[in-house]
Amino acid sequence: MQLQSTLTCPACSHQASEVMPTDACQFFYDCTACGTRFKPKPGDCCVFCSYGTVPCPPIQEHRKGASCG
Repeated sequence: MQLQSTLTCPACSHQASEVMPTDACQFFYDCTACGTRFKPKPGDCCVFCSYGTVPCPPIQEHRKGASCG
């Protein structure tokens, strides 16, 4: 399982490498460059699934056969 993902801000395109939580989906993220708070796109469970290079750990587990929280 990968725990590092690079988020890309939808407002300013700034990229930040973040460690994802392993026990929950992260619904909000504040861009460290412009301060924009963003949330998942419709149908996604968290900001990592919408704007990250790697989906969140619950989705990674789901793809292996477990369910997402």
